Amino acid sequence: MDLRTATAVAAQHDDRSVAALLDAVADETRLRQASQVREWTAIVAWADQNVVNAPEHAATVRDSFVDTGVPIAGVGAPLVSEFNLMELIAVLGRSPDGGRIYVGRIVECAWRLPLLYAQVMAGRVATWRAERVAELTHGLNADAAAFVDRQVASRVGRVGWAELERIVATAVLRHDPEAAEARRKEAADHRHFDVGEANENGLAVIGGLLDAADAADLDDAVGRRATLLGRLGSEDSLDVRRAVAVGELARNDLELDLLTTDVETGEVTVRSAGRKAEISVHITDTMLGETNPVGRWHDGKRPVLKEQIREWLRTATSITVQPVIDLADCDPVDRYEIPARHRKQVELRDTTCRFPGCTTRAERCDLDHRVPHAVGGATCPCNEFPCCRRHHRAKTHSDWTYTVLEPGHLLWRSPHGRLFHVGPSGTRALDLPRRRDPGG
Repeated sequence: MDLRTATAVAAQHDDRSVAALLDAVADETRLRQASQVREWTAIVAWADQNVVNAPEHAATVRDSFVDTGVPIAGVGAPLVSEFNLMELIAVLGRSPDGGRIYVGRIVECAWRLPLLYAQVMAGRVATWRAERVAELTHGLNADAAAFVDRQVASRVGRVGWAELERIVATAVLRHDPEAAEARRKEAADHRHFDVGEANENGLAVIGGLLDAADAADLDDAVGRRATLLGRLGSEDSLDVRRAVAVGELARNDLELDLLTTDVETGEVTVRSAGRKAEISVHITDTMLGETNPVGRWHDGKRPVLKEQIREWLRTATSITVQPVIDLADCDPVDRYEIPARHRKQVELRDTTCRFPGCTTRAERCDLDHRVPHAVGGATCPCNEFPCCRRHHRAKTHSDWTYTVLEPGHLLWRSPHGRLFHVGPSGTRALDLPRRRDPGG
């Protein structure tokens, strides 16, 4: 909505006073909260009807061929049908991972935090507050979860998040000291250092969780290098010099690999130090000329200026030019195994898992034969679509099916007949409005 449209919409309410508008907002807030409570009630009823009780069907082995029961809430909450959960999440219009977390928090409240759940049903606690509590209690044992339930149920609206976290920590120490010690030892396993995807300006955000001593050493090294850059004449700000210093520290490490020796032949290879990065960019004939200054960076999935590509190439140690891939090309092979050129073509064409709502990158997915190879389906890009392992199993071993409408457009049908169109612009539910159950 642009400014003119917003102004026109606002003008329709010029005759209403501020008090009347506040009343309208309050009414809509109450309606929304009541709707969320009804949604929670329906989800809890759904979970109760989709419990998997057989212990041998618990999801303890990845990629099982049976409809496993997945533990989406803490110990003591029911396991729910994995394939039916996929259908519920699609109806909710949420992503697979986000939907599983959302439903899991509701199940956590209903089965493990009954006092808090009762407050939600009575309209005295907002659903989003209850979700936050459920997020924190998911990993607790039953006694610790019950302790938190008693402590916060009647005053969750008055308990700040810092205090809530202290209550959870107290619950663990009091009711599960072994888990507390295990968490302390496990904390170090969560250390990480990440380099994010570069933006359109060629800049990337980095972050991590380090051992305090390592973090202090890194900060000291970066600070010393930034100070040296300033003494050598750099006019950049201290923040910019610190950012440059990180790259220089990395390139210093590369210099340690200048000499490599083949252990079998004894041959010594001398290499030049430089950036170790694989960057895939898509360019057109217009970009090679002067009419189009924009290419596309494949890994970053974003446009990038021609000058940025030139800067990357100037610092590269090797450049590989790959042949152009025609995304509309059909080149079948007479075997079940999918060749690498097919996979690359499908990854570029579809970019993500083709299951409703799933955003898993195609590079991390299986390639599914729409028509199985065993019954005559061709091993050809027009019969191959990316599905992450979870949704590939659902398509193969449950009643989830899809039809190819045209290249890039799939029509999925859920086990209970819900229809979803998955195309380049995302997922769209195609179900017509249904009559409300007279008893609901």
